Amino acid sequence: MTEIIEKLILYFQYPFVRYALIVGILIALCSSLLGVTLVLKRFSFIGDGLSHVAFGATAIAVAMNLTNNFILVLPVTIISAILLLRTGQNTKIKGDAAIAMISVGALAVGYLIMNMFAKSANLAGDVCTTLFGAMAILTLDDGTRIWIGEYPIPMKVFMCAVLSLLVIAVFMIFYHKIFAVTFDEDFSTATGIRASVYNLMLAVIIAVVIVLAMTLVGALLISALVIFPALSAMRVFKNFKAVTICSVIVSVVCAVFGIFLSILVATPVGSTIVVVNIIGFLIFSFAGFVRRGFSG
Repeated sequence: MTEIIEKLILYFQYPFVRYALIVGILIALCSSLLGVTLVLKRFSFIGDGLSHVAFGATAIAVAMNLTNNFILVLPVTIISAILLLRTGQNTKIKGDAAIAMISVGALAVGYLIMNMFAKSANLAGDVCTTLFGAMAILTLDDGTRIWIGEYPIPMKVFMCAVLSLLVIAVFMIFYHKIFAVTFDEDFSTATGIRASVYNLMLAVIIAVVIVLAMTLVGALLISALVIFPALSAMRVFKNFKAVTICSVIVSVVCAVFGIFLSILVATPVGSTIVVVNIIGFLIFSFAGFVRRGFSG
């Protein structure tokens, strides 16, 4: 145990490890806040669809030699989220069909572009990194910096921090409206709440979280960060506020443990975090079963 602690202390002397922990916590926090609403509104697969769109946009950014792919990936994913919401409301194309169309199409286009404009000899490695996250947490520091006073901060870390804080602030400010729209859109509309506006806002926030999470866990694993903490909390709690708070705690704890574990055993960060989330879900499922047994 002492050796493990000493190894972690040694690694956390390096700035890139501290950056990875900060970004991981912020992404986990944002994902879990939205996860409860997405699961309850049965929008769980929207994260999967948008993650594929983000993959396609990333491939285009690589082909265009953009140093900061946020510039392209973020607006493209936001626009896709809005289109997905609008298309899903079309009676001719149901929501699940719209997600499937955009998801598969973007994935195919992204892979085709990466093949046509390959920037390295290891194309398979580039694709796997984008889809499943990088093996190393060094990728958060690509050399570009922004200065905060006397401290240089990697651009990716700065963007993640700013956008994450923005997502958290929006969720807290509009918490009651989001709560109302989540459970009963018709009643919310009858009471004067513009449900369509808040659904649109949720779609934009989801797109932002997807783009942020791609940095750490890759395109195909993002949905796990959104869904698993919410489902884990729902195994034990039934109140919306309690589920949201528990989901945040579970998500952050799993992210921290996942990052620590990936450092200790040299595994991909994203996959490790997802596996820890799965273990957390199993633990909460068992706890919920025991609780129901005692209450019954």
